[in-house]
Amino acid sequence: MSMGWFDPLNTPITDWQGRRVWIVGASSGIGAALAAELDARGARLALSARSAERLQQVASGLRDALVLPLDVTDAGAFTPAMMQLLDAWGGVDLVILNAGTYMPLRAWDLTTDNARHTVHTNLLGVMDGVAAALPQLLRQGHGALAIVGSVAGYRGLPKALAYGPSKAALINFAETLYLDLAPKGVSVFLINPGFVATPLTAQNDFEMPALISAADAAARIVKGFASGAFEIHFPRRFTRVLKLLGILPDRLYFRLIARSTGL
Repeated sequence: MSMGWFDPLNTPITDWQGRRVWIVGASSGIGAALAAELDARGARLALSARSAERLQQVASGLRDALVLPLDVTDAGAFTPAMMQLLDAWGGVDLVILNAGTYMPLRAWDLTTDNARHTVHTNLLGVMDGVAAALPQLLRQGHGALAIVGSVAGYRGLPKALAYGPSKAALINFAETLYLDLAPKGVSVFLINPGFVATPLTAQNDFEMPALISAADAAARIVKGFASGAFEIHFPRRFTRVLKLLGILPDRLYFRLIARSTGL
């Protein structure tokens, strides 16, 4: 693919009317808010998450949505869901891989169980979803993948002992996918939110800087799709600070983080 220096890295998505979108992790938080936002813009939606009941609740407020319950920790669950989707639609235009888990962890709280559960859900679950959807996108020669990471993946942060590394791996995964897929006409969007008010962040016992609502996050993501940017990060007043901190020397970074978090 030939690309000018100032061209969008991805094909911008501006017209949602009739666009076929599969949201994995759609039962609450950012996923449910995205479903409402895209439904209002005319998209055709397929919704996946573990809880069929909660998916039905989300779908009940939409015009028409396919409900495809699955557990992202079950590697074999994605292909049957993809087949159902293709039977209904014949193709797919955008797959948003949003499912994830989070538990606040310090070093002394780490266990093999909570480490494996986090990595399996946040990283392997996304990889399995990509593996199931990508053959169809490549056959089409167009379409997009959107991977929801986190600014916690930029550098190490307190209480993100398993969550942060899983999101850092997703950032690397998305970058590598982009290099492979851009020449084949398939877009890859990386979504890195800051603090968003969801059931997962409700576990935090500290003040969350620049906290925004899930509806606000969904609106910012849609704006990012329209720009064709590779990385969609928000809110910028917070993410830009973290990006700046990320390039500091280790000694200074550790001191600043420790001081600002009260460690």
